[in-house]
Amino acid sequence: MEASARSQPTSDRNFFVFNAVVSVSAVAFLFYILVIRRGTAGTGLDLRFMPAVNASLNALSACLLVTGWVAIRRKAVQLHRYCQVSAFASSSLFLIGYLAYHFVHGDTKFQGRGPIRALYLVILTSHIVLSMGIVPMALTSLYFAWKRAFVKHRAIARVTLPIWLYVSVTGVVIFFMLRGSVPAVP
Repeated sequence: MEASARSQPTSDRNFFVFNAVVSVSAVAFLFYILVIRRGTAGTGLDLRFMPAVNASLNALSACLLVTGWVAIRRKAVQLHRYCQVSAFASSSLFLIGYLAYHFVHGDTKFQGRGPIRALYLVILTSHIVLSMGIVPMALTSLYFAWKRAFVKHRAIARVTLPIWLYVSVTGVVIFFMLRGSVPAVP
């Protein structure tokens, strides 16, 4: 009994180190491509279709998260599991597409002015700040479910779900706000 009790924290520690490395790497790479690199014009690679794909993946993630939440409320554990793993997969594909697009094209500037610009910046800022926590929180939630540590899973999922849902929905809102903004007239 004593040996298995000692191995549990070690395996959790290994997961948390892995989680930290993955999470910090994703944020650092995103910082690099948006702030330092700023895209590579003239590469011949055209990924301008990706923002629409990414918005669709965000919308899909939001739908899957809500469906999974409703499923677990109705004790449909298997449907909940499928929905949450699918939401994670959809969000992972989003992140890959987002990084690829911004690696090639750099940042997209909002062109609107006045109150709509202020609203956009509030939504964007909250989206960015909260999105930095999604990777580690979602990984932790999935890890505890996989380990069948459902008390810990529920505790982290109660925090993760509303933040992940907000980030997914505001990702779609930001896409439409960027597409609807018109260039400023000098």
